[in-house]
Amino acid sequence: MKAIERLLWWLIAGSVGGINRGRIINILKDRPYNANQLTEQLDLDYKTVRHHLEMLEKNGLIIPIGDGYGKMYGLSPLLEENLPVFEEIWVRIGKKNKTGSGDMGG
Repeated sequence: MKAIERLLWWLIAGSVGGINRGRIINILKDRPYNANQLTEQLDLDYKTVRHHLEMLEKNGLIIPIGDGYGKMYGLSPLLEENLPVFEEIWVRIGKKNKTGSGDMGG
């Protein structure tokens, strides 16, 4: 198992809040968003979204674009190169969670 695969398993499937981090990654696959936009998209508390963004950024999976209040986030080159690994994990934990909604929770 590659290091990126272990990291994704831990951040998405093996820790509290992993489902929301996976949801953030799924949204950021389409385009960059700022924390406020993600809060609206995910229907989560702003502080919760900020926490997950910090975890993803600290682990090199997303990168900030700009600064200040309007700072946006996008996928890092590392994550872009390994999206199939993320998507495989996402599908596997979805089957385990049996959400049926396709978005892995709310």
